[in-house]
Amino acid sequence: MSEYVTQETFDKMKETLQKMKAIDRPAASKAIAEAREKGDLKENAEYDSAKEAQGLLEARIKQLEGAIATAKIVDTTSIDTSRVSILTKVTITNVATKKTVTYQIVGEKEADLKMGKISSSSPIGKGLIGKQIGEIAEVQAPNGILKFKVEEIAI
Repeated sequence: MSEYVTQETFDKMKETLQKMKAIDRPAASKAIAEAREKGDLKENAEYDSAKEAQGLLEARIKQLEGAIATAKIVDTTSIDTSRVSILTKVTITNVATKKTVTYQIVGEKEADLKMGKISSSSPIGKGLIGKQIGEIAEVQAPNGILKFKVEEIAI
């Protein structure tokens, strides 16, 4: 499954992968070698722990390589602000509470509610995608349907 990301996020992903391969992988191998030197491997908890850490690291590397290979970089200069789409900032008002908030619609890897970034695959994100200013987005929530009015769309 491909993920929409900004160029900045794509660059951070590549940087993280490079660090994992160049620094973390050799460190994991060294930890295994040091634990191996400490004696019988059957009763060596340090060796088992180092092997498990290496396995987790390799899994994270593989997952990140897959994410980088399938990432779709979105050019912010070509975004149409007539409708809510990935990377747009949308100001919405909860019809019931009259509370207004602004979110940026992003891919799952970039989602961070504290930063005002919600995933395009989240219930609110899905409900807002494709809406225009003035339209009402109905979002299914555990406590019923929430209605949000789209007030503004920007980059």
